Amino acid sequence: MSAIVFPGIGPTRFADSARFLAVHPVARRLVAEADRALGYSLIDRYREAEARGDQGAFPEPARVAFLVSCLALAEWTVAEHGVTPVACAGASFGGTAAAVFAGALPFAEAVAMTAEQGRLVDAYFAREHRDLVAQSFARVPPDQLAEIRAELDARGEWNEVACHVDRDFHMLSVREEMVDWLQRRLKAVGGLPLYVMRPPMHSAVFGALREQIEAEVAAAVPFRDPEIPVVSDHDGSLVRTGAGVRTLLLDAVTRTVRWPSVVGTLKELGARRVHVTGQDGLWGRVDVMTEAFEVVAVRPETAMRPRRRSAIA
Repeated sequence: MSAIVFPGIGPTRFADSARFLAVHPVARRLVAEADRALGYSLIDRYREAEARGDQGAFPEPARVAFLVSCLALAEWTVAEHGVTPVACAGASFGGTAAAVFAGALPFAEAVAMTAEQGRLVDAYFAREHRDLVAQSFARVPPDQLAEIRAELDARGEWNEVACHVDRDFHMLSVREEMVDWLQRRLKAVGGLPLYVMRPPMHSAVFGALREQIEAEVAAAVPFRDPEIPVVSDHDGSLVRTGAGVRTLLLDAVTRTVRWPSVVGTLKELGARRVHVTGQDGLWGRVDVMTEAFEVVAVRPETAMRPRRRSAIA
């Protein structure tokens, strides 16, 4: 049995997805639908944003293009290989793609939500919590993470886990001026500090942002009961109602991502193969995933090259 997983968004160059979006028949159809929902050419705007060096916390066209790419790859995977997933899941931003794939959220509404919510997020962090970032790091087990957090607490320093990505891979949100101290402390216990995310997400302190998104973006969106279960990336629970999916997406602002819980639930459902549909450098590659499943990475280049048909559902 198989499952479909949508990765969280990461830095992606326009060149890495442009040909897929413009040429692949599934992607081209979804791009046309996205253009109508946005009122502008997604590919043109994406190209222009990259040419300007407009990165930030992922510019609007990059967010929408990532959503489109993930969904096109998932649709292609189902059609090409006859996959019948027992469930789907999305990591962080990937939750929106999971909601669409499961039939809980219409594609056009998802595109509009992604654009509108992104604008609210950008505006919010331009004025609030400007000193907060999230440090990602590997090779630090939970007990050592707890010790480091206790030291931060003793210093009176706010800290909150944004993501438990693997058994020893986490993202910890702190004030930016504590990053150097945190990196030194992580290295002292054998940890490997990776990238710093700005702004952070997945924290209870962003409750006002969640409320704003709920009132101004999600209130009028017609969520339906999903056709297949969506696995919550917050606690691994199965979400089977439209209201539950809506809450799941809103809670992405304020709740910690717990990826090992997703893996545990997919295993309980009997999944043996997981198709990670989207450009992914993290969620499908960590040990908790590769030890539990046969992980099939489905990227734009995967769908663009000729393949022999095979039944790998």
